[in-house]
Formats: sequence, C-alpha cells, structure tokens
Amino acid sequence: MDIRETLQNLWENHSDAVLLLARNIVASILILVIGFFLTKGIKRLIKKTTFSKLDGGGAISALLRAFVRYGIFCICVIMILNIFGVNTTSLLALLGAAGVAVGLALKDTLGNIASGMTLHFLNTAKKGELIEFGEYLGTVKEINLFTTILETPDGILISAPNSRILGSPLKNYTRNGKRRMEISIGIAYSDSVDRAFSVMNEIIASQPLFLQEPAPMVILQSIEAHSVKITIRAWTMVDDYWDTYWQMTKTVKEKIEAAGLHIPLPQSEVNIVSKDHS
Repeated sequence: MDIRETLQNLWENHSDAVLLLARNIVASILILVIGFFLTKGIKRLIKKTTFSKLDGGGAISALLRAFVRYGIFCICVIMILNIFGVNTTSLLALLGAAGVAVGLALKDTLGNIASGMTLHFLNTAKKGELIEFGEYLGTVKEINLFTTILETPDGILISAPNSRILGSPLKNYTRNGKRRMEISIGIAYSDSVDRAFSVMNEIIASQPLFLQEPAPMVILQSIEAHSVKITIRAWTMVDDYWDTYWQMTKTVKEKIEAAGLHIPLPQSEVNIVSKDHS
C-alpha cells in the first residue's frame, strides 16, 4: 500500500478527527497571532504613557512590559490547552499555589519593587533633590526598582531599600525652591536689645540674596540662662542657602562685636558656705 492509499484510508476513517485537529491548530495559531499583536500594542502604550516618562532609568516600564509579555503568553497557552481538551483547572490551581509561594519567598523584594513604583508615581523625590529620611540625608542620584541611591554632603553613596524610604517620614529640602534659615546669637543682659535689632536689620538690608517675600524678620527668640537670644529669620533660594548661611553667620558675629555688644560665655556662681564647728 503506497502513501496515497494510506492517506486516503486515514481520511475516510478519521476525517472528523483530522478536521477537528486542523481547526484546533488554526485556532491556536490565531490565538498566538492575536496575543503577539496585543502584546506589542500594550507594550507600546506603556512606553508612551506619562507614567513611564517619570521612570528616569526605564526600569519600571521595562518591568511592566515584561509582566504584559509573560502574562499574555500564559493566557494564550491556557486557551490553546483548553482548545485541545486539556483540563486546565488543576494547572491553574498549581500556578496559583506556585505564585503564592514565590510571593512569600520574595516578599521583601516585591515590597521594594512596589515601593519604587509608588515613589515614581507619587513623585515624592526626584533625581537631584536633597532629601532626608530616618538618619540619612543626601542628594538623590537614582531611584531604581529595588533601591534609592543617595550621595551625602560628604560624598558617601548610600543605597537604601525603597520600602525603607516609603515607610519613613521624608523631608524634601529642594522641592519648594526656597528655604528659611535662622541665624541666632546671644547678647548680654546688660546690652540694648533695640541696638541689637538695629544691627540685625542693617545686616538683612546688606544681603541681596535674602528674598523679600516672605519678608525677613528679627525676633527676640528667647531669654536664656546666660544671654538674650536674638534671631534673624530670612528666606533664600535653595541653591543659595548654605553659602548665604555660612556668610551670614560670620557677618552677624563681626557686626555684633563691632557695635559694642557682647556675646557672653556661660557662667556659674559658686557660693561657699563655711560652718563654724567651734
């Protein structure tokens, strides 16, 4: 019997099964093609969204695209298995159990990923901003999926888990664009407070980097044990803050002393009481 007769007999005896197999194969190919184009379209949409633009290094958008790719692939495989009559209920249960196990094993890692995405979405901190959380202070160099990289003022790089940052109160010293400084100095009780105010106001008027709104002010902040504390409160732009602060600290001391006012040192009085034992 040649191959032609074999195929003819196969068709005559199993034509329904062959047609069903052909339909299943065509349907499977169609599912794969639709899944391919659907994956391409969703990945392109993710890449173009505003959210992906917030992701400076592209890590979050890359992760989302990977989730889409593998998620659609799994769905397509399950649909194809259903077409061929495979019972996928137990397979889905197995995949669910495996997902739970993987999730528990990678709890901290997944928490850092979720925190990193939340930081990007909420725009809490951006690259180049000076932030402080917990005991750490530094300029943001990078926010990736797992960690945030900071550079401290003394040049040390700190890699902090994203969940640690999201779970702590965060101070952003850069975001407002301006910052208030306080420069305090103590004068003696015998010195004139009005004279000290006059000197401080002259210092304010001579500093062009102080913002006029909110207006600078001089206050008598407190009466200490050994001095009267006079304070300048003034606003500057963030970029000018530290240079102005250091310069003004030096200027305040020099001007106060030049005006004849005194910066008292802490003093203690010791009374010696002698007892007559005679």
